[in-house]
Amino acid sequence: MNGIIFDLKRFAIHDGPGIRTTVFLRGCPLRCVWCHNPESQGFGIEDFNGPDGVITVGRSVSVDEVMAEVVRDIAFYEKSGGGVTFSGGEPLSQPEFLMELLGRCRGLGIHCAVDTCGYADSEVLLEVAKLADLFLYDLKLVDRDDHLKYTGVDVEVIHRNLRLLCDSGTEIQLRFPVIPGVTDTDDNLAGVQALRESLSRELPIKRLPYHSAAMDKYRRFGIGTAPGWGRLRDGVPLLAGVSEYTH
Repeated sequence: MNGIIFDLKRFAIHDGPGIRTTVFLRGCPLRCVWCHNPESQGFGIEDFNGPDGVITVGRSVSVDEVMAEVVRDIAFYEKSGGGVTFSGGEPLSQPEFLMELLGRCRGLGIHCAVDTCGYADSEVLLEVAKLADLFLYDLKLVDRDDHLKYTGVDVEVIHRNLRLLCDSGTEIQLRFPVIPGVTDTDDNLAGVQALRESLSRELPIKRLPYHSAAMDKYRRFGIGTAPGWGRLRDGVPLLAGVSEYTH
């Protein structure tokens, strides 16, 4: 079985516990205006006409090819409590490929995390949950109109899937990207907290501070003007129980 990835990063330390290999699957149903990987949004293999010439993003790889990279660092996973994280894009956009990889990792005793926006078919999500050890689940905006405005999709799907996943007993870590003036408003912070409190069990949440590391990507890929949110302002309020790390 083959899938499309656009990157594979070894020795990742911000994509779940311990030292990890992060596999980035291409394709995402969201169009977040602050997207950190704008080149990941399209499906398949795509050529971008940037100012420095044509850049091809995405490559077709087999499960065996990905696993050959993954198993190189098993010793580091074991010593650090790490493993493999499947990210994107949105990894649930390639469900068959994702589940085959998860099954292979599970057979080798490798811890698996799935980094998701939660916008996916519910049945697929629950099938993936049977194979994954951890979900890194994004919560961006709780208001339906705001979510549609800034991401292009209905937030109700994401909330419904979060409740289903929470009820399944799967380990979940919520992640909250702080976008100045967008997700860090008093109303949105209160809404995220209220959503957490309405779930069937308490879930940990981590704050992902805004950064401008992706600015050059918009130029290199000729995608357009990078989002100019500016620097993360001082004194941004934190949700109760939130821990912070650089992402």
